Amino acid sequence: MNDDELRTLLGELTPSKAKIDAYLGDTYLLETVDQAGRLGVDAERFACEHSLLLLKPDAIVARAVEPTLTWLADNDFQVVDAHRVVVDRHVARALWYFAWNIASAERRRLADLLVGISDVLVLVVRGPVGELPTPVRLAEAKGATDPRKRRPGELRYLLGRHNYLLNLVHSPDDPADVLRELAIYFDEDTRSRVIARALEGRDRSAEAAALARDLYDQAPARSFDRGEAVARLCADLDSAALKSLDERMVTAEPGSDAAQAALLDVAWSSGLALDAWSVIVLGSYVLPMRTGTGSQTLRPVGATDWLEARP
Repeated sequence: MNDDELRTLLGELTPSKAKIDAYLGDTYLLETVDQAGRLGVDAERFACEHSLLLLKPDAIVARAVEPTLTWLADNDFQVVDAHRVVVDRHVARALWYFAWNIASAERRRLADLLVGISDVLVLVVRGPVGELPTPVRLAEAKGATDPRKRRPGELRYLLGRHNYLLNLVHSPDDPADVLRELAIYFDEDTRSRVIARALEGRDRSAEAAALARDLYDQAPARSFDRGEAVARLCADLDSAALKSLDERMVTAEPGSDAAQAALLDVAWSSGLALDAWSVIVLGSYVLPMRTGTGSQTLRPVGATDWLEARP
């Protein structure tokens, strides 16, 4: 497929001109488009009819898979494949490559800890295509990253972990992202099987539930309460670190975000072995998530963008 053909395809898969320009040279998207052509699969149709739903390590710890499967069925999404996937810091950067430039250093550090908590579950879902392609409808229905913008009926609202970083699930914004993320999660051989199984159209929610039980065996359920995180981190500190913390607390109100951020700073600086989950939970509440510099390369595409771009 030459550049003109690829640009035409991308024009059917996203309303974002900036995304089209960026994805013309994106290795992940090119891999899936090329493979679909070799397999005789209509890439545009596949990406419009299917989406992906990532249940992150925080979703595994929260035991959120079963309620997610129920929500998908109730909202007319069918799980047509499911895979346990090993993730690392590079997967996180690939998924959010075009937005990660505005993530704070603290957020990146917490995200790197989070991917070490457990493997993840990637669901391939299918839904009827009406006014909106399946990935756009799913992205809208799952709810916003910002917990203040979530509404009853949305997946993230249902799952109840009202936190910016620990938002439990991720899905592509539009069909172009579906093709790109397929190549991030899966190598070529696995991707071939994923596409074939998805096109069979069989319900595989029971397989997803079985994979979830295996993941639960690996990662124990943990609390999302910041008070418990503070207590655990204080217990991890030695006398020297506690003395340093006491000195820092002279100017901070006990229990405040500033005091708890100081606790994290002292804990990190101590070089001691820390409970990673407690660091993640506390950091997600008290550390900055975005930088004050830089600009987002590609803004998220929503249903309104898609509908306005259609003839």
